Amino acid sequence: MGLKENLEQLKRLAREAEEAGGEERLKKQHAQGRMTARERVEFLLDRGSFVELDKFKTHRITDFDMAERKIPGDGVVTGYGTIDGRRVCIFSHDFTVFGGSLSGAFAEKVCKVMDLAAKTGCPVVGLNDGSGARIQEGVVSLAGYADIFLRNVMSSGVVPQISAIMGPCAGGAVYSPAMTDFIVMVRDTSYMFITGPDVIRATTHEEVTMQELGGADTHSTKSGVCHLEADDDQGALTMIRELLSYMPSNNVEDPPFVPSGDDPARADAALDSIVPENPNKAYDMGEIIGHVVDDGHFLEVQKDYAHNMLIGFARLGGYSVGVVANQPAFLAGCLDIDSSVKAARFVRFCDAFNIPIVTFVDVPGFLPGTVQEFAGIIRHGAKLLYAFCEATVPKVTVITRKAYGGAYDVMSSKHIRGDFNFAYPSAEIAVMGPEQAINILYRNELKTSERSELVEDYRKKFANPFKAAELGYIDEVIMPRETRAKVIAALKALENKRDKNPARKHGNIPL
Repeated sequence: MGLKENLEQLKRLAREAEEAGGEERLKKQHAQGRMTARERVEFLLDRGSFVELDKFKTHRITDFDMAERKIPGDGVVTGYGTIDGRRVCIFSHDFTVFGGSLSGAFAEKVCKVMDLAAKTGCPVVGLNDGSGARIQEGVVSLAGYADIFLRNVMSSGVVPQISAIMGPCAGGAVYSPAMTDFIVMVRDTSYMFITGPDVIRATTHEEVTMQELGGADTHSTKSGVCHLEADDDQGALTMIRELLSYMPSNNVEDPPFVPSGDDPARADAALDSIVPENPNKAYDMGEIIGHVVDDGHFLEVQKDYAHNMLIGFARLGGYSVGVVANQPAFLAGCLDIDSSVKAARFVRFCDAFNIPIVTFVDVPGFLPGTVQEFAGIIRHGAKLLYAFCEATVPKVTVITRKAYGGAYDVMSSKHIRGDFNFAYPSAEIAVMGPEQAINILYRNELKTSERSELVEDYRKKFANPFKAAELGYIDEVIMPRETRAKVIAALKALENKRDKNPARKHGNIPL
């Protein structure tokens, strides 16, 4: 075959790859409000930066009338490009080709690009839109999934991994996204579950729709599997771009610096009046965060799950930070199982990728009750404690009001290697609240007439930040309006921090 024929074949194969499953299937994808695999890649990456790999790779199935049904690319678009000028590796499932099902060739393409990301130190973005294992390949497709799973684990904490669920994702296919750092889902057009409605109906007689079982709303509010939820494909891809802007490309780099016109020394008088004088009155911790961070912008993660805990990314003085905060507007900011696990995983991500952690504390304790105890609050609450103890990145803590009991210890206290710990004058740092303490201390001699006087006396002696400051557990009692300047100055002082954990294979976090 001569050069001319080779060029003609190249053009034909390229055309077939780009047409994917054919014009009718592409139209159907659009009719459902979903972008095609290539459109998603082009939208996500900087214009013209995409370099495709294995464009002409095809499956090797010879049975089930598949020998002649070979489409270049085999249902997944893979390669690399840039986002805001930084390199990322990417794979995008093509639902128009065999329903986006995974074959051995498909898995090899994904593994190759994941290996490239690990070798070159750049993030991996997976755009998932496929029907699961390709049945015609049998165990070969299952082996392909396992090859991908292994790479997810080996890359964890080495390069950021982000998954977008932009269509179906069922069975074994869900485990790769589950092991990545963040999952973005599209409302109404995407779903994730291990066993579908038909199997559930047959085995448990429960009636449930695909969206009720595994839709974006379900995983955002009930399971916590989804970290960010978008209205459409474009919104999901835009969220991924913003997420990556807070992260370094790998675990040996620092997050990107983004200059801001917001004065690092800015004082904000509005902060002085957000925390109510009444210690039992709720307020929105998100309002405090908004007044402190650069330009008031806080990218909240898992915002519809475990509302009593806020987590997300922001910038302070142009530098990326991870924010962890109790939310007194829900369950009084108590720690429970869901909020502990939510925050623990986020703390570990920040620590893995050199992102400083700023913690805002208003926590009356762990949520009491048999439901929490029987479900393992001891084990799950310990995950957050473990995560903060293990973290070696700069850690700055601000106690705005209550910090009671073991929850005080857990929320990045000085005792678990908090670097700078500040408190507002309104802070109450004690074993428990004054009302409960008085009931225990004076249970045999408490008179109704003396109660309010004893409560106030306890509050003055113990439920304030000054006793902790005397002992060095609080570095400084600050006015709320000074929060931004104090936190930024602390982070600046910590920019060359060096801390390490004991030499070991790995710890044994209480999973």
